[in-house]
Amino acid sequence: MAKSEDPEKPGRIKQLRMIAQIIKQANPKGMPIVFLSAVGTLAVVVVIGLVTDYLWYSIFIGLLAAFTVGLVVFGQFAQKAQYQLLDGQKGAAAAVLQGMRGNWQVTPAIAANRDQDVVHLVVGYPGVVLVSEGPGNRVAKLLKAEKQRISRVVLGVEIYDVQCGDGPGQVPLAKLQRHLMKLPRNLKKPSVNEVKDRLRSLPRNMPLPKGPMPKGARIPRGPKMR
Repeated sequence: MAKSEDPEKPGRIKQLRMIAQIIKQANPKGMPIVFLSAVGTLAVVVVIGLVTDYLWYSIFIGLLAAFTVGLVVFGQFAQKAQYQLLDGQKGAAAAVLQGMRGNWQVTPAIAANRDQDVVHLVVGYPGVVLVSEGPGNRVAKLLKAEKQRISRVVLGVEIYDVQCGDGPGQVPLAKLQRHLMKLPRNLKKPSVNEVKDRLRSLPRNMPLPKGPMPKGARIPRGPKMR
């Protein structure tokens, strides 16, 4: 029986082309830099092979190295481009948070105000993290109210509040995952699961903001918290 074509392969190629187009729109120099980084890596390895009389071996190693370097640079540009597309959209922080690896539970938009500023709930090894989207002078009151409400349910658990944005004292969208990963590990896995169970029944204290939340945003996953 003839082997059927891999249904995922065309999708992956199409996906790479789409990402390349996104990179090109965000940074016209992005794809040339990806190409030059791969070619430059191959050239360096081949030169080393010529000097050491291992030309054919160096060509093989050089192709592998060039592919790896090109892929890494491509991924970096893709991540920056996707953050640029999300930046300024409602729910952008939630999309980024849901791309985190590890034992994290993200509940988008547990609270909002009439100005459509929102607060997202994150539970992980640091404890409870409240992440807001909106100007600092408006979300401070919203964060404080949610912190007081949640503290009644998770007594003794550390609660952090993080403002996501470009204002003073806020964490830029592109650095949000990294900021949460740097928080101290205050809980062990059983305690994290217990906190999740306590908060699962917590009602949302908000009218949902108008407008669509970003859906299907492919944010590259950050490093897994060990």
